[in-house]
Amino acid sequence: MKPPIFSFPAVLHSGVEATHSEVGIQNAVVAGWTGRDVAAVEKHIAELEELGVKRPASTPIFYRVAATRLTTQEAVEVSGEDSSGEVEFVLMKVGGRIWVGVGSDHTDRKVETYSVTVSKQMCDKPISPEFWAYEDVAPHWDALVLRSYIVESGKRAVYQEGPVAGMLPPDGLLSRWNGGDLEDGTLMFGGTLAVHGGIRPSSRFEIEIEDPVRQRKISHSYDIITLPVAG
Repeated sequence: MKPPIFSFPAVLHSGVEATHSEVGIQNAVVAGWTGRDVAAVEKHIAELEELGVKRPASTPIFYRVAATRLTTQEAVEVSGEDSSGEVEFVLMKVGGRIWVGVGSDHTDRKVETYSVTVSKQMCDKPISPEFWAYEDVAPHWDALVLRSYIVESGKRAVYQEGPVAGMLPPDGLLSRWNGGDLEDGTLMFGGTLAVHGGIRPSSRFEIEIEDPVRQRKISHSYDIITLPVAG
């Protein structure tokens, strides 16, 4: 097996046990336009088209991302004020098992207008270091809820909210990737929701995935530090 490109201390929840483990990732993938509802997918595509982003070649579509872009830090640095986050469920295969967490596909929207693939490489991809065993949530997968918050005028506001039932479930998503095989050491972002009020930047982004059946959440937040664009 290749040595990990990105390693981080993770908390892996399986049943009632929580294991602290150093996790290594070799491959990172961002799945886009993964909605089950064709109308909802079209709405998100239309949102991006308003920003000048071309329609995807296929739905879903998979973008390879540098694993070095993954981060569990509480801040990311970006160039200019044209980036924003997207809450997504995250699938990770480690030790032969699939784990579920939450992440943000933070993306440069200006670059996205001329190349989605390049835009995916422009910003770090925050993930929570906490994960649930997929087999623990698979029986009630559609009950899971994704949620994100931004800060506007000094106030915390809901930016995205909805059940994962709006997107392809893990089995359906992975069946479209690499012949259905998620290699060990691979982390995949599973798609996002439409936003409330249009896509826009924020100085802070908060993400969470909620399991109302087991009454638990995985949360993560990060500040966005804007670097000047010299020209």
